[in-house]
Amino acid sequence: MPRSRNRFNSLTARIVGLTVLVAVIATAVTALVAFPLISQGAQAQAESELNRVADVSQAALRSPVDTEAVTRLRDELETAGITAFIIGSRLTPVPGLDISVQEEILRGRSISGTATVSGSEVMVAGRPLQGGLGLVLLAPADAGELAGDNLRTVLVALLVGLAVAVVIGLLAARRLTRPLRRAAQAAERLSTGEREVRLDSSGPDEISDIAVSLNQLGDSLALSEGRQRDFLLSVSHELRTPLTAIRGYAEALSDGLVSDPPEVGSAVVGETRRLERLVADLLDLARLGAVDMSIELTETDLSDLVNQTAQAWSGRFDQAGVLLRLEVPEEPVVVRADPERVRQILDNLIENALRMTPEGQPVVLAITRAGQYGALSVRDGGVGLTKDDMAVAFEPAALFSRYQGVRKVGTGVGLALVGRLADRMAGVAQVWAAPEGGAAFGVWLPLASVAVSARPE
Repeated sequence: MPRSRNRFNSLTARIVGLTVLVAVIATAVTALVAFPLISQGAQAQAESELNRVADVSQAALRSPVDTEAVTRLRDELETAGITAFIIGSRLTPVPGLDISVQEEILRGRSISGTATVSGSEVMVAGRPLQGGLGLVLLAPADAGELAGDNLRTVLVALLVGLAVAVVIGLLAARRLTRPLRRAAQAAERLSTGEREVRLDSSGPDEISDIAVSLNQLGDSLALSEGRQRDFLLSVSHELRTPLTAIRGYAEALSDGLVSDPPEVGSAVVGETRRLERLVADLLDLARLGAVDMSIELTETDLSDLVNQTAQAWSGRFDQAGVLLRLEVPEEPVVVRADPERVRQILDNLIENALRMTPEGQPVVLAITRAGQYGALSVRDGGVGLTKDDMAVAFEPAALFSRYQGVRKVGTGVGLALVGRLADRMAGVAQVWAAPEGGAAFGVWLPLASVAVSARPE
């Protein structure tokens, strides 16, 4: 059932939010840095403008200064917020302006800068004139209006940039999250049973890794489900065979066609035991998967166990015409294991070897020591296994799906049970090529007298 979604909790919304946050912070920092620079720039611009006006005014008053020209100049400058003064040795100095500054102008030097006049800071521009006179222009030192205009311009630009950042963040977020949305859709399709779903693995490494993982998941699910189908098919086949035999015997008995009831009864008992064995293995395999099978670890002599097992199976080997050989050391090989489960492992391995070994070929039961482990193995003279077969030999129905109808093969329940039982007893199951020409299956179990530090490789 799809869960409800909060659009503001999506990755797209978070990326856009993060982009906006970064843009806002960048805008704020830019404004804080720009404000003093704008103020300084506005002040410098105002001083430059006052100097320009002073130069123009000086040029206009190069001819002998007359009262009418000065009055006209003062009126024009007054409209621009600039106060003009004509100074001279016989004229009244500018009130409040340092007299040394005025003397500099009268000596023929041009000046510019700021000064304090009557307690207020003003911008001053002075130019010498003909006839020993001088021109002094005063303007307010506060360039706030100009700075405000410049700051507003900058803020507008920053806000436009912020809006552009939001749009770009939204587009980038959608582009970045598009592969993730596709991956989510693919995962949802996989959950509904589709197994042909595949994603394009191109793009950034992180996105590519997700696509590759989902593709591998699809392949693994398809393979696993295929093996499950093969497993059910193989189990059904194994169940059907004894059931068919039992049904045939029962129908013969009911029709009065049986001439030797004890022999028929013996056959029915044999088929029933075969069914019981298969069902027991299935139950054990299921319990191992659920980790609720009881395992009683105790000191177990593999040599005695192999000798007992060989004696129990000798009749089956004689009937099949297969040679049974033992390779058991004289000294005991005592491991810490559950003897009932070790016997179960041996029975399954021998059953598998007997099925695969043709008449006249050997099956070898061997016991060896391998470092901190005692090893039991079953080698056969059958057709053997490829490296690919060995890689999946302990998986249910893996070999059945490969060789059904090609050669004798079991359900794979027994071998799967061997691998999992060995693992539950802190051991390991392995398969390799046997010198007898077939396959060799072995199980390593910890020696009872040794503290095992690592499992065998």
